[in-house]
Amino acid sequence: MRINYIDASEMMAGLLTELPADPRLSVNIGDPDDDGVVALAGESEVILNGHTMMSAALLARLPALRKIVFLGTGASSYIDMEAAAAQGIAVENVTGYGDRSVAEMALALILDCARRVTQMDRELRAGHWEPREGLQLEGRRLGLIGFGGIGAEMARIGKALGMELAIWNRSDIAEEWRSCQMPLEAVLRSADVISLHLALTPQTRGFLDSKAFAAMKPGALFVNTARGALVDETALIGALRSGHLAHAALDVFETEPLPADSPLRDCPNLVLAAHAGFKTRDAARMLLRKALEKIG
Repeated sequence: MRINYIDASEMMAGLLTELPADPRLSVNIGDPDDDGVVALAGESEVILNGHTMMSAALLARLPALRKIVFLGTGASSYIDMEAAAAQGIAVENVTGYGDRSVAEMALALILDCARRVTQMDRELRAGHWEPREGLQLEGRRLGLIGFGGIGAEMARIGKALGMELAIWNRSDIAEEWRSCQMPLEAVLRSADVISLHLALTPQTRGFLDSKAFAAMKPGALFVNTARGALVDETALIGALRSGHLAHAALDVFETEPLPADSPLRDCPNLVLAAHAGFKTRDAARMLLRKALEKIG
């Protein structure tokens, strides 16, 4: 069996050297175009794909391919799943590898919003000194929308901070958290901080729209480390500019990288990060281990 990791970063390639060597595996550092993928992996049965777009046209040029292991949870955003199925190519996600890392990123963004760290940093660098009023999180209500592995980690973090929990999930949750589960409207209406942790599906695309933001508690903080397309960005911008939301932070966007002309860049009460919630060496090691286990 020939296995090709088509788009490794320097960090991921380095971490692979810490794992048992697999003579079947070839690693390419960089971001190949379609022709590059074919040149690298045209005869490979298995591809490890970190972030490369794989269209039906590209898949048709890979006749030996039998499995794609996508290094993350969003394979359908990068791979033409229907074309893969028609060609007999199995596509597998890797889940659960970065739950704690993403939850800690959400916490970092919540703290930034609560204490205005990025805002004061920008102002100080511009020569303006103004101590900004912050929000103490202890005793406040943390609303969690979506309660998979990352949501559960956020619940533990919120509890450790002394926050009350309000949880909405599409299905029942573990018994230990069930007393905190409530209808979505109640979460939106009562939470001081809302952290989004839903999976992106056709049913959840645009899940938080203008109606949802209007239902949020005035002055609330909002953080998204899940998927950008879960949020109507125009509605979010309106809620921020009107002051209905005090502050928000995004690590994910509907279009990535964030376009230079995105109006999100012009919201002063919005913190922006470059989809880095998962990006720790601890999470990456776990990701690689889980991915290689799927190959067998």
